[in-house]
Amino acid sequence: MFEGGKKGDRNAAFHRNVYLTGLTSFFTDVSSEMIYPLLQAFVSMTLSAQRALIGPILGIMEGVAESAASLLKVLSGYYSDRWGNRKAPAIGGYSLSAASKLLLLAATAGWYFVLSFRFLDRVGKGVRSAPRDALISESTPAERQGAAFGLQRGMDFAGALVGSVALYLLALRFIDPATGNLRSMDAFFTIFLISLVPASIGVVFLFFVREKRQAHEAKDRPRPSLRMKGYDRNLKVFFAAQFLFTLGNSSNQFLLLRSMNLGHALSTTVLMYIAFNLTTTLLSAPFGALSDRVGRKRILLAGYSLYAGVYLAFGFITGETGALLWLFWPVYGVYYAMTEGVEKAFVSDIAPAGSKATALGFYHTITGIGLLPASIIAGFLFTVHPSAPFIFGGATSVLSVALLAAGTRDAAREACR
Repeated sequence: MFEGGKKGDRNAAFHRNVYLTGLTSFFTDVSSEMIYPLLQAFVSMTLSAQRALIGPILGIMEGVAESAASLLKVLSGYYSDRWGNRKAPAIGGYSLSAASKLLLLAATAGWYFVLSFRFLDRVGKGVRSAPRDALISESTPAERQGAAFGLQRGMDFAGALVGSVALYLLALRFIDPATGNLRSMDAFFTIFLISLVPASIGVVFLFFVREKRQAHEAKDRPRPSLRMKGYDRNLKVFFAAQFLFTLGNSSNQFLLLRSMNLGHALSTTVLMYIAFNLTTTLLSAPFGALSDRVGRKRILLAGYSLYAGVYLAFGFITGETGALLWLFWPVYGVYYAMTEGVEKAFVSDIAPAGSKATALGFYHTITGIGLLPASIIAGFLFTVHPSAPFIFGGATSVLSVALLAAGTRDAAREACR
């Protein structure tokens, strides 16, 4: 079942599926990160006569895009478990996300085309996320789950790093020295078109994935369950802590907007974003592997605590101390490296038999549902005061740390004893 080494060998190569899904994530994020840091500037340009609406519209756009597609994440996971098929929904989801970028070319007609792009892009993510994560989990021995998810997230953020560097180099050609923004809509559209190339390449790698044959043939495998009542108590508490945490975890668009609000030009903000992606790229795999040895819970508690400190810092930094953002953007990357892959490994450790993709779907769905109120709250808090959403996010993360610390045990750590 596991290519590249015997079960128990922590130094063996991973199954080919881990690398192939990692390459898909890499090229998809090259494409996504050529667009994502531009969205708040792009929306600002389309709303140049209605500046007061930028915060609320960004909040609504990001919240609707993430949350309207959330139900698909658990349903996609459920039917992936029921049909024993991971590959087809992963290909379909990545393909939809790639095609959705074409809607940005019509955005001069209104900001709602940007909303449509974000919605379909997230629908694609909703369809693909749980089946892809289940594919990685089923292709990896239990004692290396953290390392496998850490590698996949590291390749994802490596793509984000390459994409943001490519964006920076392209932006230098089109930047207006007077405003620090791109000169025109045509400059945005040129970058959007270029981003379609790596998105398409990413989909190709999934066609070489090999699923477990027995996943299709086993008639006696446990049926997946959409009833959370039967899930392990630790999983339910973890989901509750995730939802609470997500309420204060607004879109990264607000961190980008906050950086420009403190006086940094778009090109400088993109450089900070590159530093964030570089940090996450370098540390995701090591933290994932560390969670295999010391347990998921310790790493997650440390990561969420770090997030609280970073968000509070974004709230209290002023224009005079804005240079500190060069420190806190990379620290924010450390938080991502400590949590993104480890969260999925935590869920995989205690997911019920036959419901691995469904449980991972619940994880993605609960996070997505929380992003609607989180982004809307952040949008209106930003209108009240630019520091308010970050102080709120820091406070909710402290509460989620307390819940996770008191209410869960660590299956991976117990397995290591």
